[in-house]
Amino acid sequence: MRNGYVILPEAISHLKSRLICAEVAPHLAAAPRCVGDFYGWKTTRVGGLLNKAPSTQDLVLHPDVLAITRAALQPSCDCIQLNLTQAIRVHPQERAQAPHRDEEMWPHEPKLRPWLINVMWPLTAFTKENGATRLWPGSHTDVLDRSIDPARSIPAEMQPGDALVFLGALTHGAGENRSNAPRDGIIVSYCLGWLKQYENQFLAYPPAVARSFPTPLQRLIGYQMHRPNLGGWEGQDPIQALATNPHTLCPHVDALTPDIARQLKAHYGEDA
Repeated sequence: MRNGYVILPEAISHLKSRLICAEVAPHLAAAPRCVGDFYGWKTTRVGGLLNKAPSTQDLVLHPDVLAITRAALQPSCDCIQLNLTQAIRVHPQERAQAPHRDEEMWPHEPKLRPWLINVMWPLTAFTKENGATRLWPGSHTDVLDRSIDPARSIPAEMQPGDALVFLGALTHGAGENRSNAPRDGIIVSYCLGWLKQYENQFLAYPPAVARSFPTPLQRLIGYQMHRPNLGGWEGQDPIQALATNPHTLCPHVDALTPDIARQLKAHYGEDA
């Protein structure tokens, strides 16, 4: 909360990182390069990783990352949700990405209350030379400035297995890749449970796919109710849509925060 980021060394094993790299590699190789000044012209991106590269589920459910994320976000929501998973390959000669904040996708000022937590997992070494993510420490408390002095930024140099956790309000950008090899990483991000996600999780993981996921992952991608009564399905917790017979008619059931539940009981004169 002071600097806007922290690096967790050896958050996963090198063996796990190599396995994830092997699963992601064919998808990065097959994907066309991006089009646009934000996504990059010499950059490749692949989304929806949870079934394309199943070992990435361990990144999304990493207990330390989830603990940090919930501590930062849940004061502002009933539950958190997965915002996206994306593999990113920055090819040689890609220019430095323009300074930006990922919370820009929502047209509202959060007023210093975090809405988004990003986690960058390097699949290759991240160095100053090959375009390691550049961070402007402490910039999350300032007004966004795309002309911010590059000399104030630092490269998040890491090895596979490390994890960079940073606020969505922190000004950052991929660095210039001046090396002769691509720089690969995976970005996982989480946001407040009442926000529209960057990646449409229900298209990425429709029920036929999501049924194979562990329950905590099903809930993170959005198959859960955000109290009060947000994101339901036929008046039920949407995880019921993954049940064996999801079309059984059921009554609509309140999903209220404890405060609202007490207020309604008091309104109708009932004992709390």
